[in-house]
Amino acid sequence: QVQLVESGGGLVQAGGSLRLSCAASGTIFSVNTMAWYCQAPGKQRDLVALITTGGTTNYIDSVKGRFTISRDSAKNICYLQMNSLKPEDTAVYYCNLYFAAVGADYWGQGTQVTVSS
Repeated sequence: QVQLVESGGGLVQAGGSLRLSCAASGTIFSVNTMAWYCQAPGKQRDLVALITTGGTTNYIDSVKGRFTISRDSAKNICYLQMNSLKPEDTAVYYCNLYFAAVGADYWGQGTQVTVSS
């Protein structure tokens, strides 16, 4: 079984920064993809950024240049550094861990990010 625990959300003014963390525990395959998704009220859950075991990253256009995803694979921790935050970034942010070899993915409980104007 795999568990993901997010932390680091909160309330910040526009232009501010937050760093989200996601700690994974349990049976973790060495090859995996970790990602952050966001879900605003009344909207679908969307991918924000992902990072593979090899360090390849991908971002949605709206966060490029502002957000940085990173990971410490030895500790099974993924980070999302969020800079220059905008009110439209307000959402619940979820951590995801995906094992392509077995087609399984896992979700954290989510952490609220609120950006005030």
